[in-house]
This record gives sequence, structure tokens and C-alpha cells, in this order.
Amino acid sequence: MAYEAILYDKHEHVAVVTLNRPERLNAISQAIREEVHAAVRAAQDDDEVRALIITGAGERGFCSGADLSGAAARQAAAGGAAAAQAQGDRLDEIGWVGRWARRFFYFDKPLIAAVNGIAAGAGMSMAMAADLRVGSEHSRFKSVFIERNFSPDSGLSYFLPRVIGYSRAADLIFTSRTVLADEAYRLGLLDRLVAHASLVEEAVKVAGEMTGWPPLALRMSKRVLQHNFEADFETAIKYESVGLGLARKATNDQRESLLAFTEKRKPKYTGA
Repeated sequence: MAYEAILYDKHEHVAVVTLNRPERLNAISQAIREEVHAAVRAAQDDDEVRALIITGAGERGFCSGADLSGAAARQAAAGGAAAAQAQGDRLDEIGWVGRWARRFFYFDKPLIAAVNGIAAGAGMSMAMAADLRVGSEHSRFKSVFIERNFSPDSGLSYFLPRVIGYSRAADLIFTSRTVLADEAYRLGLLDRLVAHASLVEEAVKVAGEMTGWPPLALRMSKRVLQHNFEADFETAIKYESVGLGLARKATNDQRESLLAFTEKRKPKYTGA
């Protein structure tokens, strides 16, 4: 499909989604929501894509969260109390923020956030939903929700403690303080810290380190890691066996792995 609010590019086996509203620090508009959903689904369905990078356009913003300007702000002010009551009464109704979190969590290929600026609110949630985060000296994180009289949404209460631990997550959510790049790297909000000028290039390199391996084994590795994060030991080793069995269905790649090793050459995997 043709995109207007985002950019979608491919670098061999790596897709890059760029939120393209730099004048609004890439705040999440309805158009961005719809197009990001479509782009992630396209990357999921494209067998040539083996990893996905999400970043923001411009020098200052990865994603500043939900767009609360103009019509969006008026709608929130008019309907916020009723919506909050309705959501409290119907916990199964997750709204767009829940669907936003689901889209990233259930993406079963490696997902990398290239954090080029402020990641706030639902933008911080999106970064935390990634498997890892590459940042630069411009990277900043801020939970924001409590400042808007909200509790965390868009998956932040799930993702953040799993990335940095409960007490550190509580610190960031309860104070809504800004975390700059160096501290973010120390806390584990960032996994790689690189020069801003080469941020996306470095993120593509990291993705390339992953996509050179057998595609099915890569996807099963993510599934096993996610599943076993909270599983007990016996369940974990059983699920590892399931993952091994599924990965070995790519018999051509298994054969290629052995041939490349014996012939001392770089393997070429197809996912078959």
C-alpha cells in the first residue's frame, strides 16, 4: 500500500518503518496508527523480511506518544471521563492502545527500535515492545502517563518491568522523569549506544547480524524466548523441544548449515 504518515523501506532482509511526522515529534495520529499496523503486518507476511526496525524521522523525536493536539485533544477532553468509566467497566475492551501493543508483541520476527530522539508515552511503550533498542546521544525516555492523569497503557506496564526490573520501572512511571541516553544505556533501556549520524545504519547492521541465520530458526528462537520468560523450568525445556522440532522443518537450511561449515564458506539460507 501507499503510505503517507510513515516511510517503509527494505534493506535486503531488513524492513525499516519510519514514523514521518517530525514537526510533531512523530506523535501517534490515527493515520500513523493505521499505517504502522499495515506496515508491521506487511513485514510479517513478507518472507523476504526477516527483521524489522522502527524509528522516527527528524533529529528530535522517536515518538512523543499519542497525538493530543487539536481535534484529538478536544475529543479526549469531551469523552475522556466517559471512556475511562466504560473501560473500567469492561476490562476486555482494550482500545487502540491495546491493539497497538498487541501488534508489536505478536510480531514473531526480530523487532529493533532505533531511538533517534524522545520516546514518550505510547512511544516509549513501542520502544520497550521491541526485542532490543539501539540509541544515540539524542535518545531520551519519559513515561508521561501520570502527568496526563493516566495510568500506563499501550503495554508499558508489561514491557518496562521486563526490560529494567520492577523497582526501576516504578521509578520511571511514578516520577515521569526524563532519562537521557547515558543513563538509559546503564539502566538497560538501550542495548546499543551509537553515534546519532549513523543510528539507522547501525541498527540495520545489528539486524543483519540476525538475518544472516536460518529464518525459521530465528523466528522460533524469538517464540521460545518470549514463551519461556515466565515459564517454569519443566515447561521451558518442553517448549524448547517444540521449537527445535519446528525449526528443523527447514531441512534445506539445515543441510546448508552443515555444508557451509564443512566447505568453510558463508551459508545462504532461504527459510526452506
